[in-house]
Amino acid sequence: MSELEASKSVTARLTQVVTLVAVFGLLWLAVRVVPESHGMGQLIGALGFLLLAGTLASELCEIVGLPHLTGYLAAGVVAGPHVLHLIDQRTVERLSIVNTLALALIALAGGAELRVRDLRALVKSLASAMLFQSLIVLAAGTLTFVLLARFMPFAASLSASGVLAVGLLWGVLAVSRSPSATLAILSQTRAQGPVARFTLAFVMASDVVVLVMLAVAMMFARQLLDPASQASYQDFEALGHELLGSASLGTTLGILLMLYLRFVGTELLVVLMALGYGLTEGLHYLRFDPLLTFLIAGFVVENFSDQGRKLLHGVQQTSAIVFVVFFASAGAHLDIPLLRSLWPLALALAATRALATWVAHRMSSRLVSDPPVIRRWGWSGLVSQAGLTLGLSLAIARTFPSFGDPLRSLTIAVVAVNEVLGPVLFKLALDRSGETAPGPGFTPSSEPV
Repeated sequence: MSELEASKSVTARLTQVVTLVAVFGLLWLAVRVVPESHGMGQLIGALGFLLLAGTLASELCEIVGLPHLTGYLAAGVVAGPHVLHLIDQRTVERLSIVNTLALALIALAGGAELRVRDLRALVKSLASAMLFQSLIVLAAGTLTFVLLARFMPFAASLSASGVLAVGLLWGVLAVSRSPSATLAILSQTRAQGPVARFTLAFVMASDVVVLVMLAVAMMFARQLLDPASQASYQDFEALGHELLGSASLGTTLGILLMLYLRFVGTELLVVLMALGYGLTEGLHYLRFDPLLTFLIAGFVVENFSDQGRKLLHGVQQTSAIVFVVFFASAGAHLDIPLLRSLWPLALALAATRALATWVAHRMSSRLVSDPPVIRRWGWSGLVSQAGLTLGLSLAIARTFPSFGDPLRSLTIAVVAVNEVLGPVLFKLALDRSGETAPGPGFTPSSEPV
């Protein structure tokens, strides 16, 4: 880099810092001038602030090699109701409307990135990893919870079998991953290679496995909590309805998108927004899984037509903005006081989960003789957790109200740790393995490892 280019780079970074401070200062002043505003103007102002502050913070994260996602989260945390109080809790809750569109786009993009030829090449690795990750992480999560239960006030009133039941449910939560964080990192780095393909395929497929595991765990948990109760298969009936219905509707939606892209192809942004908001609500009403439905739709378009690239391009154009607000609002949602009170338990559970993930990956990779790059870095993208885990914890809280809420609070604290550290680890792995696409400021490793 020439001296002039370096000077421009430093000038640009200083400008970003000054602008970021100015944006925070303007919002701080606006909150002081109109402290009780809760109308649409405040919501629009919060959206605009998170978009601008998150973008600026993400650019500054590049200086130290952190992913953009970290900048989005940091902007939301600092501006949120637990630090500077620039965005109050009510506004944060109203920002959840962005999540609906974001999750639909994430699932569509994930499905469009899954290609049959890649899955065929990875089928042995994926099957082995799914088996080892599910069993080892489940066992490690359950055992760790049982050992730490004495430090959890809500577990004091539970019998030994009750603690085991809650530990089993916790183990299932530990198995869940984060499709949103995975796609956000892949979108930023434009990574192409075995680690990126393996991680994307595994994370997307694991969602279905986790749903099945949760249904089984709930059935066993009921038996452990109340031995006199009879085994109920209602969870499996509901799961079958959800999976089959989602798969059928996703296939239909994929065919309709194929036809639209083939014969119309215009105003795709409007179509995606209509699907993201309108169809998602309908899917919730029908008790189908929106994530699985949109995932299958994207998969159908990519693998059964020549319109996959067009769909993916349209989704990426829309998600470039939505991702910023989605993760910035997620940062504002982070309950800092709760994390402060539960941090020893959260760190212990998160660390055990990460270690179990690494051990399971090493064992599965050795069994199927994965390439060295997957053997070394394939586990790094499996640490992140986010909305899917929180959604599962909410389902557990509704089913088991006696301990569901405190367990959900513990889940929020652990997810906060994994949501911050997981993406950093995944980006580091993509950089070190040489899969990150070259771009401004990127310096690849001397050789793939």
